[in-house]
Amino acid sequence: MTAEPTAAPPTTPVPLAALLARPDLGLRQIAGPPDAVVHWVHASEMADPYPYLLGGELLLTAGVQLTDPERYAARVAQAGAAALGFGLAPVYDTVPAALVAACERHGLPLVEVPPPTTFTAIARAVWGLMTEARHHELRRVSQAQQGLASAAARPDPVPAVLHQLAVRLGGWAGLLDADGAVLAGSGPDRPDEVRDAVRRLAGVVAGSASGGPKALTATDAVAGEQLAVHALAGTRGLALAVASPGRDPGDHTIAGVAAVLLSLLTAERQGADEATRSAALVRLLLGAAPAEVAPLLGEAPWTVVHARGEGAPPDLGSPLVEAGDGHARVLVPGGQDVGPHPGWTLGASAPVAAGELAAADAQAARALRRAEAARSPLVRHRTGGYASLMDPEEAAAYARGLLAPLAEPLLTTLRTWLSLHGSWDRTAVALGVHRNTVRQRLARCAALLDADLDDMDVRTELWLALRSAGGRAQAHSGQCE
Repeated sequence: MTAEPTAAPPTTPVPLAALLARPDLGLRQIAGPPDAVVHWVHASEMADPYPYLLGGELLLTAGVQLTDPERYAARVAQAGAAALGFGLAPVYDTVPAALVAACERHGLPLVEVPPPTTFTAIARAVWGLMTEARHHELRRVSQAQQGLASAAARPDPVPAVLHQLAVRLGGWAGLLDADGAVLAGSGPDRPDEVRDAVRRLAGVVAGSASGGPKALTATDAVAGEQLAVHALAGTRGLALAVASPGRDPGDHTIAGVAAVLLSLLTAERQGADEATRSAALVRLLLGAAPAEVAPLLGEAPWTVVHARGEGAPPDLGSPLVEAGDGHARVLVPGGQDVGPHPGWTLGASAPVAAGELAAADAQAARALRRAEAARSPLVRHRTGGYASLMDPEEAAAYARGLLAPLAEPLLTTLRTWLSLHGSWDRTAVALGVHRNTVRQRLARCAALLDADLDDMDVRTELWLALRSAGGRAQAHSGQCE
């Protein structure tokens, strides 16, 4: 039995229409629905590319091995590709009519690529559009975060946060009790059908008083509305509900920020120390410098934990939890020990002062990726070592020059591959790509660096460079155990 294709990768999607609108490419859609979105680009001349597709791709081909258009279109559609781009010349002067008809039958958008347009130019255009979309998304999330944090600092914080969230998402937001009753809400009223669905979702995340939450987040689509209900950590069954006419990139992150703020605002029996820490976290969200709020957060070190799994979030003895869609981030105070949690894979940062929480968050994310690749329940970040003996400024300057030919995703692929001792399979798992993609990227790295990646001296130098370099390489550096 053929395995089902995996879901589209978590990249910022680009509407196919935006690519078609580029006059420099001259692309023309000749079959299939017009509303496709592209998550990445892949070129293949395989007779059956199905095993090499992950879903969401714009698949580019010149039809070198196209012998059965019907089966080819069916397999590409079955793999979940976003669209098929067919290049004219040197094999075909026109797109085969049988392929056009097959793509139409299978609902696969088919794009004609004229001879002057290279597949590389299309890929570059997609990455450029993705970068623009990602920047737009980050600006939107950042502005929403500031607005939500400002609302949380007002005298009536809960209604203010709900109002700000409803405005940012263009819908309705409400605070629910364990029975699904609306304690506070903001935004236009929703039909009874939507309200009933929200109550059902509230029951999913509330669970029983003894058993704790059944789920961190529950979603549904009813009457043209996108619904999401988020459990509020540290409360007795309270939840945040959101209903909006659509779901744009960044909406889940914005709702997650609101859920964290509401968890802090509605947590029961909050002591003086916890209240002070909560106030400090709100000030951080408002843009205060970490050094300014560090005294409020206390002298004890903090550990950031990233976790992925199912069920209730891991209980690490801290109410400072952001959770949703099988992923959780926990801020553990006081240097408490972090241990494995059944059903969850954990990555823990090194204990840090309050002013270094951003760096610790990156450490925990890298540790989680390594834990998943190694199939380990817990991986902790490790600092220090031989590299710490080098002069940081000189090492960083040398590393930036050495790695200058590489851009993303080559840098991340090289760093992950080196950290996993050159294992193609484990690197593919860690990055969520096919092992052949890893091989292709590493071959490109070797060509751009003019280096033999089989040479241990070369590998060691590159690893130290990735740890030392500033900018994007520095963001991916670090070592875990």
